[in-house]
Amino acid sequence: MQPDSAPRQQGLGSWLGAALGPQRKHYVCGSLAALTNVVATFPIHKVLFRQQLHGVRAGEAVRQLQREGLRTLYRGVLPPLVMKTTSIGLMFGLYEDLSRLLHRDAGEPGLLTRSAAAVMAGTAEAALVPFERYGVRELYRGLVPVLMRNGPSSAAFFGLRGPIKEQLPEARSWAGHLVNDFVSGALLGATLGTLYFPLNVVKARAQATAGGPFAPFLQVLATVWWERDGSVARLFRGAHVNYHRSLLSWGIINATYELLLRAMR
Repeated sequence: MQPDSAPRQQGLGSWLGAALGPQRKHYVCGSLAALTNVVATFPIHKVLFRQQLHGVRAGEAVRQLQREGLRTLYRGVLPPLVMKTTSIGLMFGLYEDLSRLLHRDAGEPGLLTRSAAAVMAGTAEAALVPFERYGVRELYRGLVPVLMRNGPSSAAFFGLRGPIKEQLPEARSWAGHLVNDFVSGALLGATLGTLYFPLNVVKARAQATAGGPFAPFLQVLATVWWERDGSVARLFRGAHVNYHRSLLSWGIINATYELLLRAMR
């Protein structure tokens, strides 16, 4: 019989959480959640990107991928994998760090404090735009729509995921928490992805150009508008695919992040 003072065996998650420390584990959990998401949803991302860039229907984009074959399905996955694992890791980690710093300076954390932390954390993804481009001058093409999208959407995501989860049936097991985290993340991701979809279209259109002068945001938006015959429906072409991809992506990211975080406590 072991004495009471004998140390108990810790699980791998608890050991890793202790090794990383409270400051680093949010970055690691966010990065691993993003990696899981990219691997699971990259084929959907390819369909969506072709719709945003060329304005084709989902069926035509799928047929293009079918003609190219399964061997090329994950071609080009490395840049988004590097970008997303880094940017999502930064988003979650910086949100926690900035929330802690602002709480220390401002006292009781409130909506304004958490929103400011979320906006700054979301804006940090703009630094990762270079992973999508090649050539020094091309690094930050498409930066403006990223800035316009990330700050407000991150504030909404971090501000609403807790209240949405509280409205769901109370979780009494790890599986229940996993489902609730998936649902809250999925609902927010799909809603925000649809609201900000035109900004993604402008970003894709701006980054489709290499070389030459940088066109202002409004000029690129006007170009896309006229190319699609001034039709709001055509501007949102691909939004339904984006909705389902965002539903799946942010459900996976939020559920995986919270699952890993609980395992490291």
